[in-house]
Amino acid sequence: MSRPVSRVLTLLELLQSGGVRTVAELADRLGVGERTVRRYVDHLVDLDVPVESVRGRYGGYRLAPGHRMPPLMLTDDEALAVLLGLVAGRRTGITAAAGTAGETAAAKVRRVLPERLRDRLDAVLDSLTFTTAPTGSAAPDAAVLLPVADAVRHHRPLAIRYTGGSGAGSGSGSGGSRSGRSGSGERTVYPYGLVAHAGRWYVTGRDLSVGADRTFRLDRIHGARVLPGTFEPPPGPGPAERVLTALATAPYRHEVTVRVRGTAEEIRARLPRSLAVVAAADDDGDGGGWCRVEIRAERLDWLPGLLASLDRPFVVERPDELRGLVADLAGRLMDAARGTAPPRD
Repeated sequence: MSRPVSRVLTLLELLQSGGVRTVAELADRLGVGERTVRRYVDHLVDLDVPVESVRGRYGGYRLAPGHRMPPLMLTDDEALAVLLGLVAGRRTGITAAAGTAGETAAAKVRRVLPERLRDRLDAVLDSLTFTTAPTGSAAPDAAVLLPVADAVRHHRPLAIRYTGGSGAGSGSGSGGSRSGRSGSGERTVYPYGLVAHAGRWYVTGRDLSVGADRTFRLDRIHGARVLPGTFEPPPGPGPAERVLTALATAPYRHEVTVRVRGTAEEIRARLPRSLAVVAAADDDGDGGGWCRVEIRAERLDWLPGLLASLDRPFVVERPDELRGLVADLAGRLMDAARGTAPPRD
């Protein structure tokens, strides 16, 4: 590649990074004079690249906003970051693209890369293995995600059609996954924020149809449109905290309450916030400090192991069935410590 052509492409890459670039800055980066920079800009304009001239003290050149630029100008590190991001996004379920959109996007990026770089990136992708299984897809449609994000950003009301986990139109504090008001049709929501958690996308906000805060899974929203008007988001917890609290307090078969010795910070560090609600409780006068932990669960069989893993004194307040399961686990652990084989059934 001749030196002038290489510098023109470097100029294009600098402009693609965004913002206004002064002539002096471009001349310094390219190692040429300011007149040569203007000539290179003319070359780009001749190639139908929409370079705009910005007048004034801080003027210079920039690309027209929203223009999609061919060729794709990526460094080795940038290209690797883009492709690995697409691969990781598909496996974790965080990619906001349904169907094969992630794969086709990666294919398009690879197609416009130089052969040398493409072969090196293929070597990385072909030799890469993961230690965890791919997450089930729950990607929202772009036709849903984009208007929801627009409504969140500009504090606009949002009309949505929602289907809960039971298949009926519903909304609940846990994204409509367990229970809540049933019915069909549109509802109006004041959306506070978008949250990505555990491979799923959520929007949290005020559901005007029930007059309460709700959390909705985006993959269960089948239509979304921004409405006229604005609203003022309330003070208090941020969107992420609202979603985690909603997940932890969703209605399940069992409501578990356990008192655990330790500070709230120590216990929260061991229990996911989407699983348990932790609050300081009155101690027993020993000065050790206790917390009350509330957990909602469909089954209790996994909770004794979880409580044992805290490695702290605890007292089961409810349900009584959990006390029996904890005693059974304690007996099995004692047998294991003594080297005693469990009895045959």
